[in-house]
Amino acid sequence: MSDQKIRGMLTLDQLRQAIVDGTIETVVAVFTDVYGRFMGKRVTGEFFLDQTAESGMHACNYLLTVDMPMEPVPGYRYANWELGYGDFHLAPDLSTLRRATWLDRSALVICDVNDETAHAPVAVAPRSILRKQIEAAASQGYSALGASELEYFIFDETYASARDKGYVGLKHFGAYIEDYHILQGTREEVLNAAARKHLTDSGVPVEFSKGEWGPGQHELNIRYAPALTMADRHAIYKQCFKELAYALGLSVSFMAKVDERYAGSSSHMHLSLWDTDETRNLFVGDTPVGPVHGSDIFRWFMGGWIAHARELMVFYAPTINSYKRYQSGSWAPTSLAWSVDNRTAGFRVVGHGKALRIESRIPGADINPYLAYAAALASGLDGIRNQIEPPPSFEGDIYAAQGLPQVPRTLHEAIDAFAGSSFARAAFGDDVVEHYLHFFKTEQAAYDRAVTNWERARYFEQI
Repeated sequence: MSDQKIRGMLTLDQLRQAIVDGTIETVVAVFTDVYGRFMGKRVTGEFFLDQTAESGMHACNYLLTVDMPMEPVPGYRYANWELGYGDFHLAPDLSTLRRATWLDRSALVICDVNDETAHAPVAVAPRSILRKQIEAAASQGYSALGASELEYFIFDETYASARDKGYVGLKHFGAYIEDYHILQGTREEVLNAAARKHLTDSGVPVEFSKGEWGPGQHELNIRYAPALTMADRHAIYKQCFKELAYALGLSVSFMAKVDERYAGSSSHMHLSLWDTDETRNLFVGDTPVGPVHGSDIFRWFMGGWIAHARELMVFYAPTINSYKRYQSGSWAPTSLAWSVDNRTAGFRVVGHGKALRIESRIPGADINPYLAYAAALASGLDGIRNQIEPPPSFEGDIYAAQGLPQVPRTLHEAIDAFAGSSFARAAFGDDVVEHYLHFFKTEQAAYDRAVTNWERARYFEQI
């Protein structure tokens, strides 16, 4: 289905009419930083039509080098004090223009981040990184389609009250595990129903929502789509949820592991390769691949995805907290193995016929979707290019298996794997690898010097 036929999507002419009618006054023009957060400007409707839609706008390039508290971090080559922190150019991708119905009289558009002078893509910008892999796929005759299964915890707290409590002793929006639980889901409809409605009305078609394996934990799934569209929808989904929660006096968290007592929150990633017309699933075939049948493209794509998972783990698990999720018996994977419809596996083959796809259960809800999809696509394409065979399929409880390669268990370990990866440099370029190595090392260093509540509770009196 064309994006422009999806409910909530806008053409420029439709935006112009909505501005005349007064139903839209503001266009929120955004891009994602390295964490996956939306940054940008709110543009008046008239100025967007007169200037921004065609000519774009400027923003400071330090936004691709800040830490979580928005402090500029020294040591980046792309932007630094020595270079004066200049501007980059934000070019609205008008195919992403849509109503943002959860905001008052607003539309939203996602921008590509370009160089200020040549207007070429900024190589280290997350959307540029994914675009490069999509172009590589297209050059080989492939379109990548995918979906994110995002999970989140809802709290009966405002973001302000959570901060005031130091994020300790927060009240979950639920008293018990609610996996598929309709009664508890009914209680949470105040947020989830609003999200289903506003996302669908804003060009992010929703399939369903359901309870998950924690009190106040839920999942909402959106429709399968081309990889860039899916990454855009993923980012909009998170923004919409946070802003709806804020308006309702609630809070929602996409941390990978918000509480050690409960399962973490994943972003299971589904992918398949199609022809460039997106009419034929190229994973479909008659070749036996373990207990299933598929094409050579299917088996080699899976082989590459698995083979490169450890060295690109930073893109699937980007924070210190990400690695707390990988616990035995927690519904999160601990081993780099594949299976058929087996939730203990890091990679799960699901679907039949046109729906045949590979699900990676490794990514957490804290991913930057552009980086995660870029990593998966680059890995799979390399698998096809080099005819990388997947390991034998596994049956049974993978948590109890011996001798399987393990996912990295710390950000330190993942950084070391990324730093030593010749594949990452070949796939993304030295400038991208060095930029993100510095980013992840900065994140690790911030944690290494922090004194945590766990340390105070354990050592304050007893040591």
